Amino acid sequence: MNEIEVLFQFHTGFIFLIFLISYLIGSIPFGLLFTRFAKLGDIRTIGSGNIGTTNVLRTGNKAIAALTFLCDILKGTFVILIAKLLINRIENGIPVEHNIIVILAGFFAFLGHIFPIWLKFKGGKGVATYLGVCLGFFWPAANIFIIIWIGIFLFTRYSSLSGLIAVIIVPIFVYFFSPYFYAHYVIIMMSVLVIIKHHTNIGRLLAGKESKVGIKNRNG
Repeated sequence: MNEIEVLFQFHTGFIFLIFLISYLIGSIPFGLLFTRFAKLGDIRTIGSGNIGTTNVLRTGNKAIAALTFLCDILKGTFVILIAKLLINRIENGIPVEHNIIVILAGFFAFLGHIFPIWLKFKGGKGVATYLGVCLGFFWPAANIFIIIWIGIFLFTRYSSLSGLIAVIIVPIFVYFFSPYFYAHYVIIMMSVLVIIKHHTNIGRLLAGKESKVGIKNRNG
């Protein structure tokens, strides 16, 4: 009986509870909450209407945007660390780092961010939480993500393009360098969802109409 069969046979309810909690944590709409608390209005009526960092930045409040970015990252990292701790308590000598349950907890937090139940499943585009999952599960992938994002952004000033290129390259890096089985499959699924959520940005990039960070544009 392999690792996954053992875990699901004896701890099915516990594992699904981890997934549910991960989703609910991921679904916390920090961008919306912080902008409301700061009396900046409803972020969903500003710019692109997205609740993520780039759109929060369009309110002109860089501190709130930075806080949103940090908290959206921590959603992914936090659930990974908690899942590692909880799974480690019920395992019988199985290396927790190799456990698919841990990376799936991060995946459910990611799903919560882009499809939050509180906002009728209309959430962010997932880039920050994607980074958080990488940071918690396989930190070298997070480093690669950051290097690529910063490099592309400094050259183009396109936040969307920077994120898209990063999520395309990270799965390749994980496939070749991560020692954790299953991880690259989950990262690929996350990358596909990020790309899908950016479909309007991709259209604007191809049309030369995508807004650059630092330049006011209601289309972002």
